[in-house]
Amino acid sequence: MKYINNSLLIFLIFFCGKSFGQTTVLTKDEAITKTLENNYGIQRSQNLIEIADNNQGLLNSGYLPSITANAGTNYNIENIEAQFQDGEARILNGAETKRYNASLNVNYTLFDGLGRLYNYRQLKEQYRLTELEARETIENTILQLLSVYFEVARLTENVSVLNETLEISKQRITRAQYQFDYGQTSRLGILNAEVDVNNDSITLLNTKQQLENTKRDLLVLLNEPEKELRDISIDTTINFLSEIELEEFIKTSNLNNVSLLQAESNLLISDYDIKVSKSGYLPTVGLTGSYGWNNSDLPSTSFVQTNTTKGYSAGLNLSWSLFDGGRTITNVKNAKIRLENQEFLKEQIILEVQRDIANSWGNYQNKRYIYEVQEKNVLTNEDNFNRSQEQFKLGQISSIEFRQAQINLLNAKTNKNLAKYDAKFAELQVLQLTGQLLNLDF
Repeated sequence: MKYINNSLLIFLIFFCGKSFGQTTVLTKDEAITKTLENNYGIQRSQNLIEIADNNQGLLNSGYLPSITANAGTNYNIENIEAQFQDGEARILNGAETKRYNASLNVNYTLFDGLGRLYNYRQLKEQYRLTELEARETIENTILQLLSVYFEVARLTENVSVLNETLEISKQRITRAQYQFDYGQTSRLGILNAEVDVNNDSITLLNTKQQLENTKRDLLVLLNEPEKELRDISIDTTINFLSEIELEEFIKTSNLNNVSLLQAESNLLISDYDIKVSKSGYLPTVGLTGSYGWNNSDLPSTSFVQTNTTKGYSAGLNLSWSLFDGGRTITNVKNAKIRLENQEFLKEQIILEVQRDIANSWGNYQNKRYIYEVQEKNVLTNEDNFNRSQEQFKLGQISSIEFRQAQINLLNAKTNKNLAKYDAKFAELQVLQLTGQLLNLDF
């Protein structure tokens, strides 16, 4: 018998361990990594960065020459009546003329009023702006991911709390049944306990359904819709940064906030736009070169029957638009207006970011305080519940009073879970606004 019991124990441990092994804990860092690799919005942003990188490359800079190859042929059949200097006349019907040509041409702009230089710098800055826009997309996606992740964690903890509550309520039914059997209470005690079990069961089922729905939201963000919900287990550990560290981040937010950095980049692009427009006031100097080959087969009325030429040619040209109808003047004026608008927009963004940081910092401090209060409230309600449970067992309080203590403890625990994740999310918002969201581990 002892051998059988030991074998059964090993069997259960093996298969339970195998079952548990199928569910792995998805940490916050792993979720972020999967999102960065699989999320469609982030992938689109990466493609835009690649396009901007192509645009800022040497092949799109205008600093390289253009090379073209040309070739052609002509064939003519004509009736020719020729009168020569010596008075001889000749008539030739169906005279054939064949001409062939080929050339290789090179064009290079030596100077274009510096427009090419500032356009190249503008493309470089446009690449940096695209990177900032991609960073903003990543920050928003990660914030959305962690919001859903924390909601899964909160509901997971709530399910655990509700399971404990339901188990206590079931024990009340058993106890009420014993009390009824021994004549210590009426049938009403059993009915009240059964009602509480039903209510707790319904609450638990609804919370489990919310948990499943939220897990599906998480899988969409991870781009893993085919994964089984039961395979997802969430890390409910929460660590807060120190307020001193957060205050240091706030002090340097003007250097790291992505909206402010985008405003600076747009300002620089607008400044380059003015310089590109001003290049229209200056001349353009170009260099040309070619190598050509020409061959002609001529009729007998010509002085030569075959003519072939080949050789090199080079040239330097200057073009200066003294007046283009006012187009350059208009472009420069409009570019200056756009620069002024970007300066106004930057000042507006500065005010909005300062407001948002102040609001998020105040919200974070408030959420942290609420969380600390809720932690103390849980301890108080646990003590109250334990005392009530002892008194209920001794028959010193009614089932209604015990139920109230049970509900108070349930509400305290769920409120603490809510406060904990609200405080953490408020911290994440502070980190995003200060430009530190992607620089820290969670």
